[in-house]
Amino acid sequence: MIQRLAHVALVVTDYDEAIRFYTETLSFDLIEDTYLPDQDKRWVLVSPPGGQSCNLLLAKASTDEQRTYVGNQAGGRVFLFLQTDDFWRDYEQMRQRGVRFVREPVEQAYGTVAVFADLYGNLWDLLGPAPQPAT
Repeated sequence: MIQRLAHVALVVTDYDEAIRFYTETLSFDLIEDTYLPDQDKRWVLVSPPGGQSCNLLLAKASTDEQRTYVGNQAGGRVFLFLQTDDFWRDYEQMRQRGVRFVREPVEQAYGTVAVFADLYGNLWDLLGPAPQPAT
């Protein structure tokens, strides 16, 4: 048996502003943006550059209850984890593009990590590789 996570739904206020944030600010790729007329919604997938597994499904909140979860899908905890091959490159680029970091970078045994908020306030970890021991 082979299984994998294909998509994680992220409730957003507006498709276009979410697409702009993820593609222009975080440099994600827009994988698909298809209008579904029978449901009057869009199927919008974005993925980190070079991402080959799980995508984000940007799902526009359509009810008052759904709107209450925009920006707080994990109850204030870090919700998503963006792993990079070059922490400092991406951290600096994100800062220059206006990403708000709520916890500054720290070195951990598993790598370098900083916490940032997306445009709605969901918390993300930016994770870089662990330093390689000197040989």
